[in-house]
Amino acid sequence: MIAALATALAAERLFLSGSLHQEGETIYLVSPDEPGFWAHFTASPEFRDGAAHPLDRWSERVIAPIAAAFGGHGLFPFGTPRTSFIPLILASGQAFTSPIRFPVHARMGLLASYRGAIAVPGLHDLLPPATSPCIGCAAPCRVACPIEAFSDAGYDVRSCYAYLDTPEAVDCTSGGCLARRACPASQGYGRLPEQTAWHMRQSLK
Repeated sequence: MIAALATALAAERLFLSGSLHQEGETIYLVSPDEPGFWAHFTASPEFRDGAAHPLDRWSERVIAPIAAAFGGHGLFPFGTPRTSFIPLILASGQAFTSPIRFPVHARMGLLASYRGAIAVPGLHDLLPPATSPCIGCAAPCRVACPIEAFSDAGYDVRSCYAYLDTPEAVDCTSGGCLARRACPASQGYGRLPEQTAWHMRQSLK
């Protein structure tokens, strides 16, 4: 199951980023396979048609038929019905709670992105469990934010977004969250700066 599913996803520059058993199903999380995903997505009709939510629309169009081909169905962190992904991510064997409390993925680091999941009936093989990239890490993510939006109290969303609306935040708005980018695992993931900047602009709309 894993090998065949990975092959089908690779054709769309996606990879299996986690797996778990839940209520008689096997759930496989799906993420962008870098480098290469951004060029693939930006060539799609969804990116070019000017309509809202291009990446969400692309994800559903691509992932749903792959899920159906394996006798399953797609789950998505957007739209209706919307699936809560954080519990799935943290139970997937590949992601962990980071020092700034955001999920950190063994391969993607703090730049982890989940485009959807594929739920297949039955208990199939899971990916081998990964080791947290935070073990032995100096945690540069904790000190990278220019306004210290991350603390033991959690993520100060209000202060973060207020800062992003100022000229001083150009490094964040043009290249993405500095805390996420500071993660060594993120830096080894291969995601292009222009993709991270695009995600930041989308979040500010």
